[in-house]
Amino acid sequence: MSDNPYQDDRGNKDRSITNKGGSSLETVDQRFGNSKALINDPFLIGDAMTGGYGKGPDILHSCTIAAEKGEIAVIVGPNGAGKSTAMKAVFGMLNVNEGAVRLDGEDITHLTPQQRVVKGMGFVPQTSNIFTSMTVEENLEMGAFIRRDDFRDTMAQIYDLFPILKDKRNQAAGELSGGQRQQVAVGRALMTQPKVLMLDEPTAGVSPIVMDELFDRIIEVARTGIPILMVEQNARQALEIADKAYVLVQGRNAHTGTGKELLADPEVRRSFLGG
Repeated sequence: MSDNPYQDDRGNKDRSITNKGGSSLETVDQRFGNSKALINDPFLIGDAMTGGYGKGPDILHSCTIAAEKGEIAVIVGPNGAGKSTAMKAVFGMLNVNEGAVRLDGEDITHLTPQQRVVKGMGFVPQTSNIFTSMTVEENLEMGAFIRRDDFRDTMAQIYDLFPILKDKRNQAAGELSGGQRQQVAVGRALMTQPKVLMLDEPTAGVSPIVMDELFDRIIEVARTGIPILMVEQNARQALEIADKAYVLVQGRNAHTGTGKELLADPEVRRSFLGG
């Protein structure tokens, strides 16, 4: 996977993600809701998010995650660290009491998940992410529900990305293996032609061989320019393909850097990668 054109040393460890140029960074005089977009804002950013589910306690505490175009950003950390919660906060599935979510400069903090899909977010949850009684092709067609144009070219591109789905396009998705189901789920999200793709534990429960294949396909998607924001339990493997990575602990940013930087960080290796 070393031929990934986006694999470089863009990360940082001081977690000053929202203000890359320092405190003197100018703001754009362009309001989205009650906030201003920052010059050099990442394409997607959950900026200093604090929040949780319903009226319950906050799970995230000033948590920041971001992804640029063509970049794979990975969220890792121990169980209960708030990884999936951070992803859901970016997608609008829980309350963000402080902070903001911005997509391509627009404040979308108060939009519903459905509205965010229209804005260009593709989200693949960890479970219940396909229609098991429908065929593979019907699942993909469901992904195009917001489109009014001819989506056959997009479907052909997805079949090129996941050839096994073309072979099984008339088979019920519920009859597929776990890895093939994940391909259907990712393909359906791509049918919306998203501006950003978010994946919650895409390799959960699949074999190492299938995991490597899924990661290869994720790299291919990123090469088209789509930012990928991904939560992963398989931390070491995810960091190997990550352009940017976030380690969360108890809903807070603990470490930020490129995948290579965090793989080489003694504290990260000792605490999260088994030495």
